[in-house]
Amino acid sequence: MDRTLKALSLILSYPSRELQEAMPEIGGVIAADPRIAADTRAALRRLADGFAKADLYDLQESYVMLFDRSRTLSLNLFEHVHGESRDRGGAMVSLIETYRAGGFEPATSELPDHLPVLLEFLSTRPFAEVQETLADAAHILDALAARLVRRDSGYAAAFAALSQLADMQADAEAVADMLAQPDDDPTDLAALDAVWEETEVTFGPDPNAGCPQVRDMLAAMDRPTPKPLNRSA
Repeated sequence: MDRTLKALSLILSYPSRELQEAMPEIGGVIAADPRIAADTRAALRRLADGFAKADLYDLQESYVMLFDRSRTLSLNLFEHVHGESRDRGGAMVSLIETYRAGGFEPATSELPDHLPVLLEFLSTRPFAEVQETLADAAHILDALAARLVRRDSGYAAAFAALSQLADMQADAEAVADMLAQPDDDPTDLAALDAVWEETEVTFGPDPNAGCPQVRDMLAAMDRPTPKPLNRSA
């Protein structure tokens, strides 16, 4: 198992008491990985140390405001590609099949395109496959990192680390297209509800859904098309 990818998966997961207690070890794993730039490792170590010492409820509230109430910071990767359209349902089915073909059965209530779930799966895969997958999503990772920097969030370092592991320059135009979307105001619940009022997504069988590799699905992310999103699913 790639312990760094597992550690990054945990850092980006919803905070819990158990996760807080594990943060010193998680920070140590990342700090020892020479594949990540020294300044990024230091930033992640500070993030892990702060996580371990902070009030749990403050951590949870911050996490929800960032990743659950800000659709432009969603950790569900296909939201940045398909929105909540039916195309996302087919991609989701394919991703689940890919996990199962790799002997991986996510033990979580999160959707399969949730970044921490994907990272946990990738931690079990050969590194060449990891790099291909992360490279295909590089522009999403870079855009999320930039948005987190704007909000002065330490989570930006996790996305910087993933970009460094991918070792691939993101498409600048694709990143710019994503950043051109206005940032959400997570406190404006009425506006968020209006954005998310769309047709419910179904994740039933898709006759066109194949499962050769995760990277084949993430390759479609090269040119994301912004679409209205919702949380009805």
